Amino acid sequence: MIGRALWVLFILGIAIVTAGIQLDRQSRYVPTFAASVPEPLRAFSQRHAVKAALEGGDDQLALEEARKLVARRPMPAEHLRLLSLAEFEAGQIAEGSYSIQLAARRGWRDRPAQRTMLELALGVGDQAEAARRYAALFVRQSETDAELRELAQKVFAPGTDEARSVFAQIVAGAQRWHRIYLRKGPAVIPPEAFTEITVRASEAEANFDCEALESARERLSRRDEAAGIAFNQILEGC
Repeated sequence: MIGRALWVLFILGIAIVTAGIQLDRQSRYVPTFAASVPEPLRAFSQRHAVKAALEGGDDQLALEEARKLVARRPMPAEHLRLLSLAEFEAGQIAEGSYSIQLAARRGWRDRPAQRTMLELALGVGDQAEAARRYAALFVRQSETDAELRELAQKVFAPGTDEARSVFAQIVAGAQRWHRIYLRKGPAVIPPEAFTEITVRASEAEANFDCEALESARERLSRRDEAAGIAFNQILEGC
């Protein structure tokens, strides 16, 4: 009898754990499931606990929950970003700054992390870092032209020689998104800066398609006639 009872308890325990794990995984799509997941089984659902604590204004609880989240699932950049937010809210500025840097490096496509790092770079005058973070946002399809244009005015303002140089190097070395650059660039990057960056990228042996260059020149000319004329020097080799 005792053995049978233990067996039933064992099977019941397995069922509870399995149900908890399934709820945890489903919480990715249905956040309301997160509250039903036993605390030791939280992985995917743990980020909802962090967000709830942050929204509730409990700084210490948010920090504890964020640390659990990163300990259980350290790879996603979003989790490091949530940890950085909790650290900032708890007054741990140095720790939060370090965590957001890790998040930005790990999550090239994590928009909030890249945007935060871009603003931080601008704040301390780090033109090279600002250009790298702008590049990460530039290639995202979900970024609007208005958002990219607003940021570009800061990153490539007059006198930002280092930012333009770094961005040109990125463009030259990333042939797979040359067409994206030539399609979006004329609309979002300041005209004079776009021409200079494209010239620098060409000098760095960027293999631009001549037809795409001509289309870029036409779009640039509609925005700024003088910049379009200056852009003609790039087309001389076509």
